[in-house]
Amino acid sequence: MPFVNVKTNTQLNKGRILKLKNAVGEAISLIPGKSEDWLMVGVDQQNIFFKGTEDPAAMIQVQIYGEATKAAMNSLTEKLTEIACECLSVKPERVYVSYMQTPDWGWNGNNF
Repeated sequence: MPFVNVKTNTQLNKGRILKLKNAVGEAISLIPGKSEDWLMVGVDQQNIFFKGTEDPAAMIQVQIYGEATKAAMNSLTEKLTEIACECLSVKPERVYVSYMQTPDWGWNGNNF
């Protein structure tokens, strides 16, 4: 049950959003036990200032039910950074990726 939330200040259109969603859907499998089957993706265009400028930037938040190894998260960070570069025209040094792991996750009115 992963949720990946991408926030960016680059211009978004339906094609760019779908390309991003598809790429994130493939990348999530870098965390063992996670797949697009249960993935929720959010994509938001908003004002982002990083290092004092409005140059293209992205904040990618990954939330997962359970835990992942540091190695898996490192692999996913590398891939998500590549995706931001390819799909959003953001330089790698202007991408942040954060993780939240939780033992509690609700779906369909109940918790796992």
